[in-house]
Amino acid sequence: MKFKVSAELAYNVKAPSTLILNINALRTDRQNIIEESLVLDPHINSEELPPIHGENRFVRLDIQQPGPIAVSYHALVDNYYEVRNHSNMPEIPVAQFHPSVLTYLNPSRYCQSDKLYRLASNTFGHIHTPFEQVFAITDWIHKNVEYLSGFTNSETSAYDTVTQQAGVCRDFAHLGIALCRALTIPARYFTGYAYQLYPPDFHACFEAYLGGDWVLFDATRLTPLNGLVKIANGRDAADAAIASIFGDVEFKSIKVSSEYAGETPFEPIYYTRHVSDGVTYF
Repeated sequence: MKFKVSAELAYNVKAPSTLILNINALRTDRQNIIEESLVLDPHINSEELPPIHGENRFVRLDIQQPGPIAVSYHALVDNYYEVRNHSNMPEIPVAQFHPSVLTYLNPSRYCQSDKLYRLASNTFGHIHTPFEQVFAITDWIHKNVEYLSGFTNSETSAYDTVTQQAGVCRDFAHLGIALCRALTIPARYFTGYAYQLYPPDFHACFEAYLGGDWVLFDATRLTPLNGLVKIANGRDAADAAIASIFGDVEFKSIKVSSEYAGETPFEPIYYTRHVSDGVTYF
């Protein structure tokens, strides 16, 4: 499944500074980058930093001269999605988790799972399988949290979202992650390009570790699950920021695009629930 993605960012640099960008599509076993380009105007010394855990592709810009800077990223990406029935998948004991998964069980800056344990246990603890628990979490968030653009800010946490009952995609993701971790289900932040998202922008959702694999969930339901191109994973948004600024740099504008480039018609995938012959399928 192929997508053409792009990002156009503009900044005004007022003094020598460093800018770390996180807009390059990630290379994974299920995501192949066919072609890509990153153009900086004017030319600036830049380097792609080696990933520590293979979960991002940070590009560091060493900016010495003040003035306007334009960043243009374009890529053609081929994604592979697999649909599985996780409804009866047994829970994997923590003792069998790979060490790289364990960090996604802990509370983090925006995902205070320790503060939401009682809510998670009382609301979802009675559900028998991990997948059904995560599905119920996303369903609960979608019904109880209003998607409200501009309502929150960079300091808003999962605990804040529970009390304010409103937020944007990153807030939906943080709350889903925190509730999963409170139930001892590893969960991590996902940021990427999103097909059919309106208005076009970078999108945030989350992945839960189920049956030995990372499974994608999106409580906003604003874009098809198979319409996402991964940029990065992290414990929360602090690990996967689109841009980190060190110095006197003013953000000016952003334009994001994701277009389907496949040969066959696009068929969107969402998690849905239906009942057949008395059995519930996901």
